[in-house]
Amino acid sequence: MRWGKLILSLSVSFAPLPAWAQTEPSIEHGRYLVQIAGCNDCHTAGYAMTGGDAPEEEWLKGDSLGWRGPWGTTYAVNLRLRLSEMTEDEWVEYARVFETRPPMPWFALHDMTETDIRSLYRYITSFEEKGEPAPEFVPPDQEPEGPYVQFPAPPN
Repeated sequence: MRWGKLILSLSVSFAPLPAWAQTEPSIEHGRYLVQIAGCNDCHTAGYAMTGGDAPEEEWLKGDSLGWRGPWGTTYAVNLRLRLSEMTEDEWVEYARVFETRPPMPWFALHDMTETDIRSLYRYITSFEEKGEPAPEFVPPDQEPEGPYVQFPAPPN
């Protein structure tokens, strides 16, 4: 009977941690978070519209599709460029306090663990190719160039 308990306790202690319980930052965990947290939906051109069928080498380069509402028109930034301008510690501090315009769910970053935030940094900065900047914010009184999604949708 004692052997059974020993074997059970050993098997539990060597069981892999679920992804949400990561204790050490890693590129692999960052990649996982990018996929499940919806980062690619906005920050990778065409990702959401193709059901996630975008090559990984194109992930997180930003998008020229605008998101227009009473706040103006925002564009998903090129995260590869943005994070390459920060150290990992600066990113952790930034991710904890920044707030931005819709549709970015900045509050979701506030809820992530430090391991999650560091893993995101390590994954995003692991790409050699950085890409080009996304378009700049357009104030509400100006018409954006190029395609955009209107919030709220205009009445029919």
